Amino acid sequence: MLECLPPPAPHVVAMKLGGTISASELQKAIDAIETAKRDHDRISMVAEIDGLRWMTLTALLKDVGYGLTQIGEFKHYHRAAVITDQEWIKHIAHLEEKLFKAIEIKTFPPTERQAAMDWVSQLPNGQRETPEEDGYHGA
Repeated sequence: MLECLPPPAPHVVAMKLGGTISASELQKAIDAIETAKRDHDRISMVAEIDGLRWMTLTALLKDVGYGLTQIGEFKHYHRAAVITDQEWIKHIAHLEEKLFKAIEIKTFPPTERQAAMDWVSQLPNGQRETPEEDGYHGA
């Protein structure tokens, strides 16, 4: 199961993952990421992971294929928060942080969900959302 969640900020893509992920569910997440990249210079992601077991073979191939297309696109990503109590997921997140140095990746236990949302909502170097998104409509 993979479902998109309401994001804590306009530049954030939020999702919840658990059980088995299908290719069609993964495609919805990819579409949300691509939409966010079109609308924002830098995006962040948050993944709440609970009871994740595996992906279908088709989903795994789609995930690897999409990941390969993103190699030159890291400039679009700022942060990724992973909310989980699954140790193997934490280890993968820490490995990815070392491999993909352009993206800050941090894990949070489920009890610190709000801290994860606050952290991932921060924009790089004090940037702001566009005036329309932050409620400012000019003077």
